[in-house]
Amino acid sequence: MSYTLSAAKLQTYHRCPRAYYFRYERRLDGSGFYGSPALGTSLHQALAQIYQDWHYQDPVPRLDWIEYCWNQQIGDLTSNQIAEGRAILRRYYYSFIASQSAMRRPLAVEGRIQGCLQVENLEFVLSGRYDRLDYCGDGLELIDYKSAKEIETIEPDEIDLQIGLYYLALEQRYQRSLKQLSLLYLRTGEKFSYTATPDHRQRVEQVISELAVELRRDRRWLPVPGGQCDRCAYARYCPAMRQEPEPLPEAARPEPGLQLVLSLN
Repeated sequence: MSYTLSAAKLQTYHRCPRAYYFRYERRLDGSGFYGSPALGTSLHQALAQIYQDWHYQDPVPRLDWIEYCWNQQIGDLTSNQIAEGRAILRRYYYSFIASQSAMRRPLAVEGRIQGCLQVENLEFVLSGRYDRLDYCGDGLELIDYKSAKEIETIEPDEIDLQIGLYYLALEQRYQRSLKQLSLLYLRTGEKFSYTATPDHRQRVEQVISELAVELRRDRRWLPVPGGQCDRCAYARYCPAMRQEPEPLPEAARPEPGLQLVLSLN
């Protein structure tokens, strides 16, 4: 049996083990912070089709190819969302496709990767998803599209964990190292790239080792108070936030023993 870990899980555990316990061990609902708007979903699907279905016989597709792919993904959108999405993709086209001598065929689009790591006699399955994988010299570039209206602030430690998880998983899946993780903000046309190194892999291995000790022996799930507490969905249950925290709701999963299989979210 295995224990599945994603970048989101690792980041949550690093940020606060208690929040990890509430969300993944007791399965408390924190959905208020994890919505996925319809426009963002349609943009991701259109970009996947743009790169996946293009024949690559011509160096660069014309704008009407982008328009065609967008029109395949607008079924559930309002007229305002359709117009906004079209404008976003046109900006993307002129910034990242038309400005290049040729549109590069990616290794893969809209996929999942998995890797494995054994610690404390536990097998951890490292699971992640990507929007696009490009060749980058003798390695890989993982591209993550962001459709949020504002550029999100990501703590360096959290981006390092994401890089490290992908480094491990891609190395096992493709026998190639991750060279770069890029966050591409569709609404602004900005791209932020982070260099990946073996140090990121070592950092992830360290955090997973700490989690393994928690699962095997300690099981204390100590809270880590900080700025994240103001927006935490579980603050009312947390002893670090309230002297008398509320009891967990009846819908919470029963206190687990050693739970080895978790969902990917």
